[in-house]
Amino acid sequence: MVLPPGTGRNMNFLYLSPHFPPNYRLFCRALREAGATVLGVGDAPPEHVGADLHEVLSEYVWVPDLDRYESAYRAVAWLASRHGRIDRLDSNNEHWLELEARLREDFNVPGQTRADTAVNRRKMGMKGVFRAAGIPCADGERADDPQRVRAFARRHGYPLILKPDVGVGAARTWRVETEAQLEAALLGLPRGYVVEEWISGRLVSFDGLADRDGRVLLCTSHEFTSSILDVVNEGAPLVCYTVRDIPPALEELGRRVVAAFAVRERFFHIEFFRLADGSYRCVEINVRPPGGHVPDLMNYCADSDVYRAWARMMVEGDLDGWTYERRYNVASVERWDARRYRYDEHTVTQMLGPLVVARGRMPPAFALAMGDSYVVLRHTDMGALREAARIVEEAA
Repeated sequence: MVLPPGTGRNMNFLYLSPHFPPNYRLFCRALREAGATVLGVGDAPPEHVGADLHEVLSEYVWVPDLDRYESAYRAVAWLASRHGRIDRLDSNNEHWLELEARLREDFNVPGQTRADTAVNRRKMGMKGVFRAAGIPCADGERADDPQRVRAFARRHGYPLILKPDVGVGAARTWRVETEAQLEAALLGLPRGYVVEEWISGRLVSFDGLADRDGRVLLCTSHEFTSSILDVVNEGAPLVCYTVRDIPPALEELGRRVVAAFAVRERFFHIEFFRLADGSYRCVEINVRPPGGHVPDLMNYCADSDVYRAWARMMVEGDLDGWTYERRYNVASVERWDARRYRYDEHTVTQMLGPLVVARGRMPPAFALAMGDSYVVLRHTDMGALREAARIVEEAA
């Protein structure tokens, strides 16, 4: 097989922030197993990275302030001077997407550029692509002009959503219920915000991995019992379901979004609202894996390994002979230490037996939105799975 340029077992792969989130070290291990030389740059001191990660990294450079571009640039230049050309560069982490893009341009590394992130990390950039491709999405516009925001409110009514044009999850996002609340919000609204219509529906996603030609190599769908906004602001409970059978209309829309944004050699996480009539409205696209430990749920769904699938695609350029077959419905039931539950996790495990496939602690940085701990369940029957999830999250 003739490999495309920049692939192969002599590849130098630079991984940003290999230690966080903790499960992302599995991407680095999979790269090493696939034959790449894996180099790391991160903001954790070497002694805090972990011996298992040092085993797979050929070299690690500590940059205490990785948000300072000059520091990141010098670290990459140092590694390139020691190991040769950087063939690929990634973090699979939303926070570092723009840093990745800038480094790729400066070191002539293939992949997503700053022009790409100007579209797919900005709510208004996304809406422009959605509209051009005929993909239904939430209406919205920039909130820099108070008069335009007021006119938007008159057209759509309340509630409305105010959120950063560039943001992650529900950070600095507000729901505005009345005209008085809107006026109060406009008094101190930072620049770079957008206003969106409120959509009532179930939050679902279309997630997967696209190759360098834009072909979808694997895909899954997740359903969330609450939005992150309701979890953070109202303390709503949260269960994330990985569904075995993706609704055809959702998959068709999801694949159209992947094509419209020309996703290449990347994971994607596309969020939709499913309305009461069964139709879908697109919320946003993220060109990285779904957050937290959701890649692990994708593995439990298919008895597979998406970390190794991604690494093999990056190193070899394809996944010939590899398949991803969804076999189970999976549920991650998130729990918070401050809440009282009827059953502790040990009792839950005894009660549900083989339905429980994992349980663990969430990194503190994710706890507010995704819980302090989680219990992962799976079953071929979605009804049985939902009943098991109800037991795990039942309040005392």
